[in-house]
Amino acid sequence: MKSICIQTDAQSIRIYATDRGVAQIEFLGQDLPEESTDDPILLQAVRELREYFAGNRRAFEVPIDLQTGTSFQREAWDMLQRIPFGETLSYGEQARAMGRPKAFRAVGGANGKNPLPVIIPCHRVVNSLGKLHGFSGGLDVKRYLLKVEGVNRER
Repeated sequence: MKSICIQTDAQSIRIYATDRGVAQIEFLGQDLPEESTDDPILLQAVRELREYFAGNRRAFEVPIDLQTGTSFQREAWDMLQRIPFGETLSYGEQARAMGRPKAFRAVGGANGKNPLPVIIPCHRVVNSLGKLHGFSGGLDVKRYLLKVEGVNRER
């Protein structure tokens, strides 16, 4: 698997890709030096992520290669991709939209295992009170991603 590290306004991220698509995005929790690549999938991912962070992209077109996840996790991740740019749902609303109204805790767990944060927008899910809760990059990064999308407050 190939990877590249890039800087964002929030923190450095590492993008991993196979020959089929982006497989993982990892928030590193610190600023690390940027790297370069000539890999076409990584180059496309970097371009699209930079456009997103600049406020110039609402949806991603880079191919993805999900290599992990149970069928329930994949169902949750699929639902995440249907949440419109700039909108949020609660974990309960996500569970109901999946036809599993009592599974909101399981949905939260599945979202926490999302290997492609930002591209699969788990940052758009909040708790039942509209407060930010859980995110692999930390709540400051989640807040930043929602601000990029024009959501400047918790619901």
